[in-house]
Amino acid sequence: MASSGFLPLLLMVFVQFGYAGMNITSKLAILSGMNPLILVAYRQIFATVSIVPFAYWLEWKTLPKMTKRIVYQIILSSLLGVTGNQVLFFVGLKYSTATIACALTNLLPAFTFILAVMFRQESVRIRDKAGIAKMMGTLLCVGGALLLSFYHGKTIGLGESSIHLRFADKMEGTSSSTTNTNLLLGPFTIICSALVWALWFIIQADMSTAFPAPYTSTAYMCFLGSIQCIAIALCFEHSPSAWSLNNAIRLTSSIYAGVICTGLAYCLMSWTIVRKGPLYVSVFTPLQLIITAIVSWALLREKLYLGTAIGSLLIVLGLYSVLWGKNKEMKKEDSIEVTIIKGMKDNEKNDMELQYYNHVPT
Repeated sequence: MASSGFLPLLLMVFVQFGYAGMNITSKLAILSGMNPLILVAYRQIFATVSIVPFAYWLEWKTLPKMTKRIVYQIILSSLLGVTGNQVLFFVGLKYSTATIACALTNLLPAFTFILAVMFRQESVRIRDKAGIAKMMGTLLCVGGALLLSFYHGKTIGLGESSIHLRFADKMEGTSSSTTNTNLLLGPFTIICSALVWALWFIIQADMSTAFPAPYTSTAYMCFLGSIQCIAIALCFEHSPSAWSLNNAIRLTSSIYAGVICTGLAYCLMSWTIVRKGPLYVSVFTPLQLIITAIVSWALLREKLYLGTAIGSLLIVLGLYSVLWGKNKEMKKEDSIEVTIIKGMKDNEKNDMELQYYNHVPT
């Protein structure tokens, strides 16, 4: 019951809280002068170290058979979902802002929905209420994210937060000299990041069914991703000082991104994809904008605008619409499955009765 009820929902909300925090800590690490490629490399290293013990303790004895198809899918997943997605995202984050990065990541549900339909993992039933709800919900989530990002409107008078991150003030004083905003390169790489991440969702939906071991598959992906990301980072940065983690924000950001946002988050997403499908997982992404807006107001004292409130409302409505459509579809599938099982049992009973009457002497 938990896998079909509130547990997947709670896990995906937790994942989005984790990613919203990563957007802020990673941006602060980059503002401190950390190369985003090095940040990605450390993220994979810490993710691998954190997930391997769980893979061994929880899945080693019950590990499914590893086939060539699974090996190819793990390699492809590491290239797309780990290396490709994260390198593109952090490079985009360097040349843009956390808000823009969060907003453009919300193209993920649209990309995932289109790809899921193309690979027949989701169905578009225009005449079905559940299909209409999923389509409208996806459009509302994307529309709300775009509205929240590009329309501000009047300032909402919530006052100033009593909590404030003093380190942010220090970084604001040096950000102009350490980073450059590129209105083309930053958004473009983040859009590409969302596209390759959507492909990872599609691969996971297929791989997780044949290889239901989320800790082990994540460990393999992170290990391969570590090698790939270290090789890429070394091509652009050879200085030992650039790889130093003496700075507290660099160390914190690397560990947080690796342990929470890769090691734990990828396991939770893989587990949920098996039970709910790739669209269900991706549609929670717009929550990042709402969480980031609140956290930015609380810690960085950024202002909240009318567009933020309206966009957040559309995102919540869209999310509810998709969840309602998916729930209705799953109930329909469960009812069909129950009917089929009942029919099979009735047929078996009739066959047994027929055999009995055939053996009764007349």
